[in-house]
Amino acid sequence: MSTASTRLPEGRYGRSSDERADHKLKIVGAALAALLLALIGYFAYHYVGQNKISAEVITFEQGKDAVRVHLEVRKDSGADGYCTVRSQAEDGAEVGRADFHFDGDATRIDKVVTLRTTAPGTTAELLGCHAD
Repeated sequence: MSTASTRLPEGRYGRSSDERADHKLKIVGAALAALLLALIGYFAYHYVGQNKISAEVITFEQGKDAVRVHLEVRKDSGADGYCTVRSQAEDGAEVGRADFHFDGDATRIDKVVTLRTTAPGTTAELLGCHAD
């Protein structure tokens, strides 16, 4: 005794609805992946390509009403911009914040700047640099 097959004959009725759904999902997935890659590329270009000024804090000296900060700034020749530095007290409260401007043709600048504070500052943090 044999059992009857419940499968449809091959090629007689076209593709099943599952195969059509799988094909549509693959197309939608590929389109979304391409969009995501384009978006990541766009943001990467604007973050890396447009950042003409960067800096880092080399050292800092704490004082009673000021913090002396040694900044090393790297920028494109002729680019003008500023870097924002802040200082915090021991309890984490912000006690000073200032923008320091850099211009000229030099591509690397070592500069010691003085950040005035309202209380003794225990940190010197570079918040970021921006081109004018």
